[in-house]
Amino acid sequence: MKPSTTIDIDRILKILPHRWPFVLVDRVTEVVPGERILGHKCVTMGEPWFQGHFPSRPIMPGVLIVEALAQIGGILAYASEPFDASTSLMYFLGIDKAKFRRTVTPGDRLDLEVEIVHHRTNVWKFRGEASVDGALCASAELLASVVDRSR
Repeated sequence: MKPSTTIDIDRILKILPHRWPFVLVDRVTEVVPGERILGHKCVTMGEPWFQGHFPSRPIMPGVLIVEALAQIGGILAYASEPFDASTSLMYFLGIDKAKFRRTVTPGDRLDLEVEIVHHRTNVWKFRGEASVDGALCASAELLASVVDRSR
């Protein structure tokens, strides 16, 4: 994949194993393989978690914001070192230094930015930030690994 390539939802669904309602990346707006990725999730009132979190004041759960960062990190790993998505999966191994600073609500566009901190063999360490209108909502360091699906 060449630098600054955009990736639409059709291509995202070929890379990620997730499906609605759990695919949390709508578009990649920029990717520099081996370095960083930018994209977003358009948050709508139709998201299934808003029925219970919270009915009187809908807020996107923080764990799902972190999951969106992990998913776009998986797309960055794929763009950096393509793997066969039909035989391999990227597993989320850990979260460090997670911080939540602002709520995300229906109508927000959750901007996602992830960079590679370290990569060795099949293990990736990412640093990610999620923001809305330039205001930081969440940040975390993420650890993930690409493994054979048959394991």
